Amino acid sequence: MKTVLRWTLRALGVLFAVLLIALFAAAFIPIPQDDLPEVYGAGATSLQPSGTGLRRAFPPINEPDDNPSTPRKVELGRLLFFDPILSGSNDISCASCHHPDFGLADGLPRAAGFGGSGAGPERSGGVALARNTMSLWNVAYSYNLFWDGRAGTLEEQSLVPLTHADEMGGADTVVMLAELNAIPEYVDLFEGAFGDGVSLENVQRALAAFERSLVSDDAPFDRYAADNLEALSPAQLRGLALFRSAALRCFECHVSGTFGSDTFRITGVPDVDGFPHDAGRAAVAADAGDGAFKVPTLRNIVLTAPYMHNGVFSTLEEVIDFYSRGAGRQFGNESVDPLVRPFELDAQQQADLIAFLTALTDESGLPQIPEAVPSGLPVVAHIDNPVRDLVAEHNIETAGETLESTEPKEILVNPGDSIQAAVDEARPGDTVLINFGTYHERIVVNLNSITILGVPNAAGEYPTLDGQNELTEAVISSGNDFEIGYLAIQNYTDNGVIVEGVTGVYIHHIYAKNTGTYGLYPVQSTEVLIEYSEVIGANDAGIYAGQSADVIVRYNEVHENVLGIELENTINGEVYGNHTYGNTCGILIVLLPHLESKVSLHTRVYDNVIENNNHENFAKAGTAAAIVPPGSGLALIASDHVEVYGNTIRGNQTAGVGIFSLTIAFDESEIDIGPRPEHISVHDNEFSGNGLQPDAFLTELGIPGADILWDVSGTEVHFDEAKSATLFPPVVPSSSWPDLAYNLYWQVFNFIIGLVS
Repeated sequence: MKTVLRWTLRALGVLFAVLLIALFAAAFIPIPQDDLPEVYGAGATSLQPSGTGLRRAFPPINEPDDNPSTPRKVELGRLLFFDPILSGSNDISCASCHHPDFGLADGLPRAAGFGGSGAGPERSGGVALARNTMSLWNVAYSYNLFWDGRAGTLEEQSLVPLTHADEMGGADTVVMLAELNAIPEYVDLFEGAFGDGVSLENVQRALAAFERSLVSDDAPFDRYAADNLEALSPAQLRGLALFRSAALRCFECHVSGTFGSDTFRITGVPDVDGFPHDAGRAAVAADAGDGAFKVPTLRNIVLTAPYMHNGVFSTLEEVIDFYSRGAGRQFGNESVDPLVRPFELDAQQQADLIAFLTALTDESGLPQIPEAVPSGLPVVAHIDNPVRDLVAEHNIETAGETLESTEPKEILVNPGDSIQAAVDEARPGDTVLINFGTYHERIVVNLNSITILGVPNAAGEYPTLDGQNELTEAVISSGNDFEIGYLAIQNYTDNGVIVEGVTGVYIHHIYAKNTGTYGLYPVQSTEVLIEYSEVIGANDAGIYAGQSADVIVRYNEVHENVLGIELENTINGEVYGNHTYGNTCGILIVLLPHLESKVSLHTRVYDNVIENNNHENFAKAGTAAAIVPPGSGLALIASDHVEVYGNTIRGNQTAGVGIFSLTIAFDESEIDIGPRPEHISVHDNEFSGNGLQPDAFLTELGIPGADILWDVSGTEVHFDEAKSATLFPPVVPSSSWPDLAYNLYWQVFNFIIGLVS
């Protein structure tokens, strides 16, 4: 018996020693950290000098260091692009499917591959490919090529159609190079362009150099943005306002200046009968959702019908109708991107939107079809595209009025006058003064340095913009150095004030109530100040700054919204001196996936009163805001380098402060950003009465309410609060903890979480 006891004690001692060694080793295991992207993507991209805020920077050209473009490479690439010699049967050229007369696409629903004949929309027969031919306009600015983004450079991309059996016949590259070497003119051209003769790599490089020359950036829209105020028709201007409205939100995916992006979105386009389901990006990337496809450019879009990755829609009218019905949600697809929401357009508005899309047409860089190529093989012929007649009807060439410097002036608006007429009259530096009264308008501002101020009456009441629950927004501005203040804004269906893509935004002394999705909404902007305003009743965020930089939100009263104040994918934000109460969530600092900005960084939240944010969540189903549980005071989700201090946080029934990884709301396969909250300091706040009746969102996970909730994700998250603050977990790290203690704590907790989850 003594022997058994002795061996048992020895075994327990060994087990205890092993446990101690394991714990000691765990303290030295690095905590995983998210990588920051090289390009953040937050803030304005507006180009100056300009009189408007609509000129936007293009992304950097995707050109590898070992293949800088030269005129000789471009010319060689042009000849190869039109020469069928690169195909397996010497009867298909790149231009057979990327025809210059059809927007460098082919005018077919889906491409006709190997074995077919003809070019562009006249091509028929052969292998029936499953996808629509993408336009090559501005492909130089793309870093994810093909509908599924499987190629990262044009050099890599060019080899795919050449060697694919279903596309250009799976050319034997040895035979192809032998054919090129047998043509003295090509030998000389390759030697002149590269100095080392004909090679497969040089074929790829020449084609890529040519495709990088296919730039479209001088459309009527561009000329308007560059100060020709008559370059767009009234219909096109109305369509531009719709394009960047919060109702349609086209601009959030089709980002100016390319009017596309390198992101992938699920829109739920229906499959085509006779073809298998296309998983899109999910077939090549583990972090993509099923049916996600690259956002294509809208430049020269009217020339490239049919539309979508599988060409299922023949006209832009069909595309707009599809989106207006909620895209794939109308077929029961609930994975559709949250930015895609239903909307209503009448016939005139749809025509205006298409008129604007027509204003994105620019073929000034159209490549010339060579009369002959060195191989002597037939070259594609010009094909009449009747859409060009429609373009000519919409896009009236005119020198137009150009902006010139004028002395700043004030323009007075009285009840019964049109505010928009005054804004249209204004020039940079001018101030539009709106006398007390009620106005039923939607105002659009395109020029820089415009100020719009209400003139209160003797009782201090603001002039009112009332959308009568019919108009979408009160104010849309894309002008740099924009100021608006001393106005009441109410009863709009989608937004109060939206300012998009510019530098210098000053919003102050606004009373906004019942304005739909957002009250005050700067997005993709820089140097934003929002102060001394009151916002009520937004079904998303009362005050929202998205994908922006250098944002200050201070001294506002925000109540009875879903989210009181939200900073989304924003850097260098300060939120202080605000009173947020009666919302679903008082303040949200968040990083969301699938946006141009890939970070939420360097935010300070201090000296706010955040109380009784227990309102039922009334956000639209399917939006990110709809996930937030009632009773949330301050939520930090996936944000990094955040400091929270000096706030009074009380009476929030679920939690005073919640800090969570993005995985609490999104499946890991949907996340294309760093999901962990990291480098966060919460200290010296005053807590009382939080977490007393937590929402089922928490209780179903077995998590109690508390002053502070943390999911123990992320490194360097510290709490320095009074002992009276309630915590979950019951013990959390403070700034005084040594790194080894923090590492051990993190590793043990996440090991346990892994066991029970």
